[in-house]
Amino acid sequence: MSSKTIVSSSPHLHSGESTQLIMMDVIIALIPTVMTSVWLFGWRVLGVIAVTVASCVASEYLSRLVLRRPQTVADLSAVVTGLLLAFNLPSTVPLWQAALGGVVAIVVVKQMFGGIGQNFVNPALVGRIVLLMSFPATMATYENPTMVADAISRATPLAAAQAGQPHDMIMMFFGVHGGSLGETCTAALLIGFVYLLIRRVITPTIPLVMTGTVFVLSWIIEGSASAGLYQVLAGGLILGAVFMATDYTTSPITPLGKVIFAFGCGALTVLIRYYGALPEGVSFAIVIMNILVPLIERVTYSVPFGKKRGGTHA
Repeated sequence: MSSKTIVSSSPHLHSGESTQLIMMDVIIALIPTVMTSVWLFGWRVLGVIAVTVASCVASEYLSRLVLRRPQTVADLSAVVTGLLLAFNLPSTVPLWQAALGGVVAIVVVKQMFGGIGQNFVNPALVGRIVLLMSFPATMATYENPTMVADAISRATPLAAAQAGQPHDMIMMFFGVHGGSLGETCTAALLIGFVYLLIRRVITPTIPLVMTGTVFVLSWIIEGSASAGLYQVLAGGLILGAVFMATDYTTSPITPLGKVIFAFGCGALTVLIRYYGALPEGVSFAIVIMNILVPLIERVTYSVPFGKKRGGTHA
């Protein structure tokens, strides 16, 4: 046995996890939402998903090729971005617009800042926001589920709430209403949430604090617990809280930072929904808080014993 001691930098132990395995878990968690979206809105859903995923994967491959960087397509992060982008689009979106959203998400938001782990905002959300600002008519035209009369409708739950129309919480929970592909069926999203918790891909802090903030603030504003529940079930809150606000790269790593970040996401969502020009605010809220993550981590990181914040000794 050698008497030499091998010295190397940390980490010295590896959990066996990899980016590819984590992304595969996220893909598996999204499968129930894919299935319910097809059931609710028809086979065109698969076309939208195929286009966004293909656009994201091709954009990543070509941009890495042009920039002469090692290829990262195999880590599946581009596939996850494509799925999440599709879930933020209506089933009626023109396919070329869906493809454009993938290019924006990968090339502009991700690769221009160095690739995975370097982007400071969520790529799928920025892709959705760019499409929403550029093509508001097509992005606001939602198809009702196939079992509901009137094929094309703009009456999403949030829009219906602003118009004072009645709503059915049970129907909302199972997604029987108009909306983007991934924001309608809360039941499917919760199945994915439980799976990610079991696999320890995410922790419950951000999703629970974000949804809890929306529930409580909506209750306070309207004076009704049912109004709070309605705001939780409506729009893309669960999708954003579970699958996008928890993104490793664009969310805080400190426990207190996660709470502050999630509270900010929830509070901004409520402000935009109740007092903004748009009925939905989840995408904008998460992106704004993504930008504030470095500041949040700066004021919440743990200080080693004997030192003060800023690196000086006590």
